[in-house]
Amino acid sequence: MKFDKKYITGRFAGIVIAALTICVLIVWRAMYTATVQRDFWEGAGKVMESDTIIKKAGRGNILSADHQLMASSLPDYKVYVDFMSGIEMQDTVNSKGKRVKYFDFTLPYVIDEVHKKDSMWRNNMDEICAGLARICDRYTQEEYKEHLLKGLEGHKRYWEVCPHVVLNYIQFHEIIKLPIFSMKNPYRSGLTYEMRNNRNKPFGSLAKRTLGEMYGAKDSARSGLELAYDSLLRGVPGKEHHKKVLSKYLSIIDQEPVDGYDLVSTIDVSMQDICESALREKLAELDASMGVVILMEVKTGDVKAIVNLQRYDDGNYYEARNYALASLMEPGSTFKTASIMVGIDDGYIKVSDWVDTGSGVCPMYGALMKDHNWHRGGYGTIDVPHVLMYSSNVGVSKLIDKYYHNQPEKFVEGLRRIGIGAPLGLPFNGAADPRIRMPHKDHTGGYRMSDNWSATALPWMSIGYETQIPPISTVSFYNAIANGGKMVRPRFVKAIERNGELVEEFPVEVIKKQICKPSTLKDMQTILQRVVCDKEGLGKKAGNPYFHVSGKTGTAQVAVRGGYKAGANEHLVSFCGYYPSEDPKYTCIVAIRHSYYVASGGGQAGVVFSKIAQRVYSKNVTTNLKLAQDSTSSPVPDVKLSYNDASDKVLKTLGIRDFEKPESPVIYNETAVPDVMGLGARDAVYELASRGLKVHTKGRGVVRKQSIAAGTQLVKGQTVTIELD
Repeated sequence: MKFDKKYITGRFAGIVIAALTICVLIVWRAMYTATVQRDFWEGAGKVMESDTIIKKAGRGNILSADHQLMASSLPDYKVYVDFMSGIEMQDTVNSKGKRVKYFDFTLPYVIDEVHKKDSMWRNNMDEICAGLARICDRYTQEEYKEHLLKGLEGHKRYWEVCPHVVLNYIQFHEIIKLPIFSMKNPYRSGLTYEMRNNRNKPFGSLAKRTLGEMYGAKDSARSGLELAYDSLLRGVPGKEHHKKVLSKYLSIIDQEPVDGYDLVSTIDVSMQDICESALREKLAELDASMGVVILMEVKTGDVKAIVNLQRYDDGNYYEARNYALASLMEPGSTFKTASIMVGIDDGYIKVSDWVDTGSGVCPMYGALMKDHNWHRGGYGTIDVPHVLMYSSNVGVSKLIDKYYHNQPEKFVEGLRRIGIGAPLGLPFNGAADPRIRMPHKDHTGGYRMSDNWSATALPWMSIGYETQIPPISTVSFYNAIANGGKMVRPRFVKAIERNGELVEEFPVEVIKKQICKPSTLKDMQTILQRVVCDKEGLGKKAGNPYFHVSGKTGTAQVAVRGGYKAGANEHLVSFCGYYPSEDPKYTCIVAIRHSYYVASGGGQAGVVFSKIAQRVYSKNVTTNLKLAQDSTSSPVPDVKLSYNDASDKVLKTLGIRDFEKPESPVIYNETAVPDVMGLGARDAVYELASRGLKVHTKGRGVVRKQSIAAGTQLVKGQTVTIELD
């Protein structure tokens, strides 16, 4: 076949010309759109942007250490109805020249649609209102009917179905099953709703301040873990917009929302409950104004429980403020441990040293330092361990003033070195750092007035005054003593998860590898154990008969208003310690502020510590069941007669392999009715039914009577009635 080259060349040229023409048109159209129609499309883009709807991401959960749900988001709803939905609106220009939309009730189309809607609602009104009264009983059926008719007759848009009521998930889904609301087309029914996440705490007020609070309406965090880890919990919101296609609006998702991570906290629900119950009981007994408990795991620094209770005007105690982290308190005598540790670590004080406390009253630069028993004559001359065991103010202040009076900055440097003055760097908003003043010398060799330093500052600082320490810092310091000198940062969250899968684990953070010399640590550990375990120690009420406890009592006077002299005062009693002394597992601080006429760190806070320690310790106690076995009893349980595999399965599950099955008293005879007296219902029915008999049972227990006597000639299909008792 011969091809016509001229014909082919002509067609090819035509295709090229057509393609070039299309390209030129595309370029021209693009230029026309970018110039002449620029304003139009920018306006259209703004309309599309303004129509974008933010889709909220699901907020992550906060879980306990054993993955119990402590805080979760549950949706609640406000439901509205648009009585004019589906009816087209008309455009007009108002007196100000602004284009507005309105319903023209003179148009036949609008009149017809309004009539249809009116008929639809009135025909179903009674059933709808009855359902609403059943689902949300805040209003009666008649009140709901009056309310909805008012909206219907007024042609209201976005009329609230249940006024001033927020519906839960179950109520909402019940409402959308009612007539009209159950229509698949929401534009026809007029149903619309506003959903928001309501933060729910299954354990109520347990660890409320630590978990944190949310601003419900704004769905934003305000405190606690909710705020500290808000960026992880919140997730990433999505975007969608509505587009009208063939008179219907479609939701087009531009970006799917990504739900927030779940936080696995260090809080143990049962330990939290133990601590809160023990503290609440003592607060009520003392009519105390406030109380704090922090329970920390020694090796990890995990905060297993944290309680902040404050008395309100109604006399009840609530979690109102995070005193454990944010409250700067004068720690009182629990601070004496740090003072003596600094002196020993610097080589000035030895455990074998003695100090004369006299009659319990000692003049200090124009002020009187007193021991708690000064009115009984004081302690006289005592050694260093007894200074802490008796919690002698005179003993501690005389020792510290003797060696640091001319170099108080060295003492303060020592406090920071051993960690009690070190910032913990906690992620919580409002968490406080210790405040321990550092004196500075001026050009004359004295101390600057701006430091507010005086001759009495050092003695009173050494016994826990003129310093401000949040309870979390005190318990972290004692935890370091229990942890072999290693100070770890308190940990409140140990991991983040998504859909049950581990995403990231937060490691244990070491703040100081060693707070003091090993010899100093050993001396302090021995003294702290004697404070509780020796009969002479003031902390003996914090002890326990089942294990050894180490720790220190604390009592401080707190000025409520008007200063220490002029105003009303309260006492801050505390105990901080760890247990078991030989292999510490937990460190705990209990602090109580009250105006009770007697103040005792050991007798009030120590008692709470003891209850908490024993209850928490008992959680982990396991007993060898073999020790409880009665030597006269058989380790194999009695096996009732059975003709199925039930008893075999039970015994094998218990690990009992070799056992003798009781012989059946029933003599198998295919032609006679068997004797089933004494058998259980299942076995009796099996015996009779296997021979072709029908069985009717009465009662429960074992067979006491059978309607056809044993040994009777068997007729298959007969009914045998057995009575059990």
